[in-house]
Amino acid sequence: MKNLIGSGENMASPHGDPITELRSRRERARFGGGRKALEAIRATGRGTARDRIDLLLDPDSFVEVDTFVTHRTKDHNMFLHQTLGDGVVTGHGTIDGRRVYCFAQDFSVHGGSMGEMHAKKIAKLVEMAERSKTPLVCVWDGGGQRAHDGIDALAGTGELLDRLVQCSGRVPVISLVLGPVVGVSALAASLSDFTILGEEHGQLFLSSPLETPEVQAGEVDAAGLGGANLHASRSGIACLVADDEDDAFFLVQEILSYLPDHNDAEPPYVATEDPINRMNDELESLVPDNPNRPYNMVSVVEEVVDDGEFLELFPNYAENIIIGFARLDGRSIGVVGNQPNVLAGCLDIDASIKAARFIRLCDAFNIPLVTFEDVPGFLPGVVQEWGGIIRHGAKLLFAYAEATVPKLTLVTRKAYGGAYLAMSCKHLQSDYNVAWPTAELAVMGAEGAVNIIHRREINAVDDDKKEEVRQQLVAEYKAKFGDPYVAARNGWLDDVIEPTESRLRLCRALAILRSKREWSPPKKHGNIPL
Repeated sequence: MKNLIGSGENMASPHGDPITELRSRRERARFGGGRKALEAIRATGRGTARDRIDLLLDPDSFVEVDTFVTHRTKDHNMFLHQTLGDGVVTGHGTIDGRRVYCFAQDFSVHGGSMGEMHAKKIAKLVEMAERSKTPLVCVWDGGGQRAHDGIDALAGTGELLDRLVQCSGRVPVISLVLGPVVGVSALAASLSDFTILGEEHGQLFLSSPLETPEVQAGEVDAAGLGGANLHASRSGIACLVADDEDDAFFLVQEILSYLPDHNDAEPPYVATEDPINRMNDELESLVPDNPNRPYNMVSVVEEVVDDGEFLELFPNYAENIIIGFARLDGRSIGVVGNQPNVLAGCLDIDASIKAARFIRLCDAFNIPLVTFEDVPGFLPGVVQEWGGIIRHGAKLLFAYAEATVPKLTLVTRKAYGGAYLAMSCKHLQSDYNVAWPTAELAVMGAEGAVNIIHRREINAVDDDKKEEVRQQLVAEYKAKFGDPYVAARNGWLDDVIEPTESRLRLCRALAILRSKREWSPPKKHGNIPL
């Protein structure tokens, strides 16, 4: 027996019972950095690594991997602090019956810091998820790379980063940040398709707050530097903010319900009792007659999609554009829409980046795109031009043109200039483009166009007649250029529809486009203007 089991750390118990020894080791692994450390974490309102996995997965479905891994560092008295698992719990289980791989960092062990073996454990799990074509859920709560491991910690972390990049676009990756995450670990978390931060404890920093001059000077605190609300509204890293840990795991389940297991699979079908021929009577009065008055595009989306359910992502970042998931006739769709309530729906730098990444995500996982368009143009100004609005706007156009999933566009009101082209127009091979009778498709608004084209003619008339002449010319311009029937005559719109039949038309188009397959000439990849 002794020869079979080995010696030293792997030797059987003195009592000669290997099963008893195995159970003892597993029990020790469950307590991570010790009972006191675990209770101290719970006292702050946070869950332990195993608490969180229990909340995330279906009951009794978790199968742990690499329970007995420990660090290899012998310096700094670290050999006295070897902990089974090395500060991260890894394994697989199910969420609503669907297989997932997952890991949770254990803050009770070296503050959740990422040593060499800690990182290698996660890297191994990520590779297993990629090979098995299974979604990956990451629960981050750790203080960056472990200083005791030196360059070995960076080597392991580099391996992890590489595995995460290889997973991108192959299997969905969701990160939950439920504690302070510092350094390269923050980069790893942000490589995910979705990053969710806990409102109270979730924090992301590339540089430690202790090393940040503004924090040292008292100008800003840790939450102001890298807290959940900051990343949800300013940096655009957090797609959602969870009220608490229960809410965070619920959001994971909700996001996964729209996604396939991998890039070769179709998104899940969810049966609905909402008929496809339901008329959208609310839309008749939702959009104001005055083209300069705002309205809420989210209300339009919720009126059209199944059961009024729309999971909006990044709701507090670049609010002039909305993105998120919904369903039409039980099928997942990615929604992109201009928001007239904010900046009149103009596209700016942040909105272009926000939408472009979401479009590429949907394209990677075979989720059709439905665009609700009401855009007067790109936001003008020195800040935008100097900030690179040309390059960032090109990202949006590139993402739409590159996408091969079914693309449907509904123009509700304005579609002007370059922004019209960038928002999934027919010229970018969008599959189904329709407009309401209120829509205007033109180079610019009629008022601006008339002021440029007929400037001399208007100035030549008496002052008391200028406004009358201007309005007459505006009406003529709208009839000649802005009318949706002009675009429909040229085939740039597939139809002009009544607002009440929006759901019916989109559902029918989506049904016929399910078999869409698009061929492109072979190439490694395009060069999106990042």
